[in-house]
Amino acid sequence: MTAVDLPAVPRVLIAEADPWSRDLLKQVLLNVRCDARLDVCADGQHAAMLLGEKTYDLILADWELPGVDGLSLLRSVRQKRRSLPFILLSSRNDSASVREALPLAPTAYLTRPLNMESLTQRLQDLLLNEGESVYCEIPPLAPGMTLPAFLERRREVCDGAPLRVDVKAAVQHSLGPEGLDLKQLEDQVHCDPQITAVLIAAANSAGYHGTPVQTLPEALHKLVPGQSMNLILGLALKHNVVLGDPGLVAYAERHWQLSQDSADYARRLARMLELDHERCYSACILHRLGDLALLRCLEDWRQGGGVLDDQTIGESLDAFGAAYGSALRTRWRLPLELRQLIAGIYSLEGGVYSREALVVNLAVQMARLTEHEGLEELAGSKTARLLKVGLPELTRVRKT
Repeated sequence: MTAVDLPAVPRVLIAEADPWSRDLLKQVLLNVRCDARLDVCADGQHAAMLLGEKTYDLILADWELPGVDGLSLLRSVRQKRRSLPFILLSSRNDSASVREALPLAPTAYLTRPLNMESLTQRLQDLLLNEGESVYCEIPPLAPGMTLPAFLERRREVCDGAPLRVDVKAAVQHSLGPEGLDLKQLEDQVHCDPQITAVLIAAANSAGYHGTPVQTLPEALHKLVPGQSMNLILGLALKHNVVLGDPGLVAYAERHWQLSQDSADYARRLARMLELDHERCYSACILHRLGDLALLRCLEDWRQGGGVLDDQTIGESLDAFGAAYGSALRTRWRLPLELRQLIAGIYSLEGGVYSREALVVNLAVQMARLTEHEGLEELAGSKTARLLKVGLPELTRVRKT
């Protein structure tokens, strides 16, 4: 496909088994051509079926697809359309694999972890004429759409929270002479609920095995550095990851601060009690994820032409915030143990609960106190009594 025969609106097929890599490829492509007609699938058989039904202008496929692998797809495509652009992605970087693929003339053979700049440049060369850019207007709200109906529809498909951290600056700060410094990266992004949730979810996806990952440090070490960097940078490509409405920004700041204060208290309490402080920190930094995701959807509502005010934002959070959080944690398949720990923040009624659940519950209660409220009543609470934590200990945690 050359500049003279570029389609007005290209149709693209992405075939990638891993859900987070699939989403990353989708975001990179839409960042180049936001108007592309995009089909996305997770296995080779589905991809082969789509190739038999539709005519595509570009294909991106993973060699390691289940069912029909990407190399077989490329072979099938080349039997019919020798010049169709086909980018083959693979974790195989050995010379034998390269020699096996090259006779089938892939437009590009890209190995993992992907070089995002190289991929973006390839897509620009294939999908844009020189000097061309494509602008996509934000679609208006459907006539008669109400805010509750809009939020109900978005609950199961929302993309998560806005970003608290400037991801490009965070990655740049973490790059050294020997590559990405994971400890530096953790220090840069540990306060961001969206980044934490996405990396934990990705580290628990189908491509990774072993003990479930429940913390950011575990996720960073399970994912290769390049994959972590790509996932984090990919988040910046998504729509409305930076809120534009001042009222929404103010609410987000409060939820971010509550998450951070809760997480810091939980870490100190857990260390004092010789419990898993990283799990406790993780649960608390994520416990407002749903409210933050809702704020991002309210930004979509505003940009589509909907009206927002402070009362509307507050009422929407009360009505939908918890449901958004539950839906996200389930859809992203965060480990059940971590979800149960987060649930302990909201309720300890009935059943048997772990000491970590008591810690996160108490930490959030502490974070919700104003600077003028003392700890005496909290020290007498059921949660503090069960943990055998009194006023001296709570005072020390607050002052640390």
